[in-house]
Amino acid sequence: MTLPPFPVSPARPRTDAGAPAATYALRAGRMFDGFTLSGPVTVHVRRDRVLAVDRTGSVPTGVPLIDLGDHVCLLPGLVDVRAHLAFDAGPDPVGSLAAADDEGLLARMRVAARTALHAGVTTVRDVGDRGFLASALAEQTAADPALGPEILAAGPPITTPGGHGHRLGGETVGPRALVDAVRERHARGCALVTIIASGDVRTPGSDPGRTQYTRGELRTVADEAHRLGLPVAAHAHAAVAIEDALAAGVDSLEHASFLGGHGAVEELRLLALVAGSGTFVSMTPVREPGPYADGVHAAYRALIRLGARFAVGSDAGTTSARPHNSLPSAPLELAALGASPLEALKAVTSQAAALCGLGSRKGRIRAGADADFLAVTGDPLTGLAALRDVRAVFRAGVRIR
Repeated sequence: MTLPPFPVSPARPRTDAGAPAATYALRAGRMFDGFTLSGPVTVHVRRDRVLAVDRTGSVPTGVPLIDLGDHVCLLPGLVDVRAHLAFDAGPDPVGSLAAADDEGLLARMRVAARTALHAGVTTVRDVGDRGFLASALAEQTAADPALGPEILAAGPPITTPGGHGHRLGGETVGPRALVDAVRERHARGCALVTIIASGDVRTPGSDPGRTQYTRGELRTVADEAHRLGLPVAAHAHAAVAIEDALAAGVDSLEHASFLGGHGAVEELRLLALVAGSGTFVSMTPVREPGPYADGVHAAYRALIRLGARFAVGSDAGTTSARPHNSLPSAPLELAALGASPLEALKAVTSQAAALCGLGSRKGRIRAGADADFLAVTGDPLTGLAALRDVRAVFRAGVRIR
């Protein structure tokens, strides 16, 4: 098995004359297209989009060919539905962020974005930053795909005074202020709105088992965001926050840990309600030491068993267990909780793209989709660890590694 003869660099394949090739072909022994496995396959690319998919794996003539090898599987670039590029995955991410000025923080976010991209993550939903810096970085990576993934930025998460995430600057009180906060995020070009519906153990004085906003306040945010065409992600560990956010009409339940409930019967009712609602659950299954881990994973097992609509995010940056290149390990965690290999792969490709509202062009390989690819050794459907054996990454038709 050999890699393509041209140098690995942030450039498209080159013709013999040395000019960038607007059209080229990728050949691999296998392809997971976001839904099914097939192979061999040849994928034709024109600039930043997939032109055609040839499932016979024939060798084309007249265009540059990148033969990735018979033992390589081509996948859509991975979609991380939950990350914080502003956090450094160090021992004190919040303190480190607070100590950085905007210029230094943005420089650090660029490094985080490149780290994710080199792991095969070509789309990131950044669910909370400081000073709308992720929006600035999103513009930079859109102009130069070699800098990082496509970024969907939420801006500072909307939270209560002293509530979880308040160090990011989104403290908001009262219906009028909540509407204004949503409008500000829309005016600044954010792709979504994040609201902190419950506390979190990582914020001193915050209780992950209790709600931060009323159901009416959550509905105010959801209604205004939807009026402006923005989806709403609700950070919800507490069972009561999950139920309130669901009733308010949010688009995704972040974490959905089901903490602080009112007994087994009530929890089963709420689990079934979430699973039957069709609302996306943004799972963060990486196991870390703590008093809640077993309960969270039990809830995830139940949601998977009940057929809930879910994708998986890394929550990258928030702890040392969640570095910015950790998403390829998440499907293994999902499989340990009862997801099939197919469900686990879809949770970081087609289902993740659907959660982000990008299902027509991300998380899949078909004509018209973005030319975002991850090439790995082996068959990820029979061994999810293959996602960590990266052979090549392409973003918007540009080979990154």
